[in-house]
Amino acid sequence: MDLGIRGRVALVCGASRGIAYATAEELAREGCDLFICSRDAASLNTAAGKLRALGVRVEQQVADLATAEGIAQVGAAVGQSFGRVDILVCNTGGPPTGAPLAHDWAAWTKASELLLRSVVELTRAFVPGMQERKWGRVVTITSLAVKRPQPALVLSNSLRAAVTGYLRTLANDVGKDGVTVNTVLPGFTATERLDALAEANSSRTGQSREAIFSGWAAESPLGRIGRPEELAAVIAFLCSDRAGFMTGQAILADGGAINALL
Repeated sequence: MDLGIRGRVALVCGASRGIAYATAEELAREGCDLFICSRDAASLNTAAGKLRALGVRVEQQVADLATAEGIAQVGAAVGQSFGRVDILVCNTGGPPTGAPLAHDWAAWTKASELLLRSVVELTRAFVPGMQERKWGRVVTITSLAVKRPQPALVLSNSLRAAVTGYLRTLANDVGKDGVTVNTVLPGFTATERLDALAEANSSRTGQSREAIFSGWAAESPLGRIGRPEELAAVIAFLCSDRAGFMTGQAILADGGAINALL
């Protein structure tokens, strides 16, 4: 299927690995030019090299999107490299684990800057240009925790819900300008973040890593955890011309783990 986005410019955040890297790869295969960023210079270089091998232009910037400086660095570098962003895929690492009363306000502030501020500032930087050009796509990677809060993940549970509310409101404002705004809610997916959560859960509960992964797999009717490329395919579709009538949605890609009608 031709998604109709050849020649578009996509900014994919946190694209050095995991779901965001798989998304960048999927967009590259559709003919998008890419700007990718990450905090990890070595992983970013490796990712950029693999993406360039797919025959598209790839620019990169090491940046921490939880900081004003990092957001400004990305904005300036994108402007210099491409002069525009047509597709914005927001993604950052996850905050620390912990129970509801475990974190002081400094931890809440830091998590808010990571998860919420990054999305707000990136959309403020790039969506007005999409509105002017009358075409744009914004997709943010959140978590199934938006639909079903997870044990010992109070920061993620709370702030990803805030991100979802912000983006649903933004979708209402910018749809008339041809800009769609959606979120994708991954379930348990084979990434380094899931490895870290397994370690944390193992320390907290005394269960083995193998038992924890087996439990996650058993939540899905498919009997397994997801693969990054499966999430990437959903995200790429939402970035496409063909998804032009989908906006304001929070789309689960969890292998059916959340057993609900809506």
